[in-house]
Amino acid sequence: MRRILHMLRKESLQFRRDRKMVGMSFFAPVFQLIILGYAANLDVQEIPLAVCDLDRTASSRQILERFTSSGYFRVGEHVDRLQDVDELLDHGTVSMVLVIPRNFGDDLTARRGASLQLLVDGSETNSATVGLSYAQMIVATRSQEILIETLTVQRLAGRVIPELRVWYNPELRSRNFLVPGVLALLLMVMTLILTSLGIVKEKELGTLEQIVVTPIRPYQLIIGKLSLFVLIGFVDVLLVVIISTFLFGLPVKGSVALLVLLCMVFLMTTLGLGLFISTVSRTQQQAMMSSIFFVMLPMIFLSGFVFPIENMPKAIQALTYVMPLRYFFVIIRGIFLKGVGLEVLWPQALAMLGFGVGILGLSILRFRKRVS
Repeated sequence: MRRILHMLRKESLQFRRDRKMVGMSFFAPVFQLIILGYAANLDVQEIPLAVCDLDRTASSRQILERFTSSGYFRVGEHVDRLQDVDELLDHGTVSMVLVIPRNFGDDLTARRGASLQLLVDGSETNSATVGLSYAQMIVATRSQEILIETLTVQRLAGRVIPELRVWYNPELRSRNFLVPGVLALLLMVMTLILTSLGIVKEKELGTLEQIVVTPIRPYQLIIGKLSLFVLIGFVDVLLVVIISTFLFGLPVKGSVALLVLLCMVFLMTTLGLGLFISTVSRTQQQAMMSSIFFVMLPMIFLSGFVFPIENMPKAIQALTYVMPLRYFFVIIRGIFLKGVGLEVLWPQALAMLGFGVGILGLSILRFRKRVS
């Protein structure tokens, strides 16, 4: 035990003397969380909208008012000719164009079907998809109001009126969905890279060989080196929880102790991967590139953080089950947003524990073999 403590003290002194490593460990996660928390926002608001109102009646003004007052669209251009619409979309001045044809109001008054035209810039897929959904919702709401106005009270008695309730994220803010995921990403990136770079750096400097010839045993060397990165991960988790609570107004609804405990379980996987990469890399550049391209990017793409797993092909969906980050995302969002405990999250926790024990165990065996 004394040798492990001496090893931990040696690692702490070496860590404190490397100011770049200190900044990367504590200040970089805070900076990245703040930037990503504000920048990684999938909510689409104030979509630039042009209006071509060829009807100019009270009915057309009513439907236009629904668009402007919704907060989803910002009317920036009014055109009087259809020929001007193409130019606006070509130059990217607006993302959508609402065309209200002539006789729109007359068709509504005569109880005939009245049509609208929406032209969308499809080069921005996300904005186009969300904008169309908003527009369809606005038009459907207005159509329902007109229908209710024309129906008699007797016929309304049999109508089914849905009442919608959104749980866990009532405002449907994408930031509430993304910020907990950022915690998982930062924890993975920081501990994986720091572990691999820290060990490979000692290889380059020749200090690892000097430690090997001392009486310290391989398991003591491994525990001493990994303990520091566990402490760094623990501090990073607390920093992220504090920032998400006080800066983004997203407190942890579940148990903070359970969150920290399961983060430590996830650290077994990231530390194991970092240790494994250090055994196959000779330079810090190799360790960095291997971490990014062979571990982090596949995990990010296949974990459900960026792309919904349900939209992936079946073969790729099967591949996501071997990604520990997939299970960690379920745990993080369950504790943050739903406030659930281990009685609900035990399947994900058990899978993550299995990955952690397996990966860390294999990496330790390989590292001990290389050290020996």
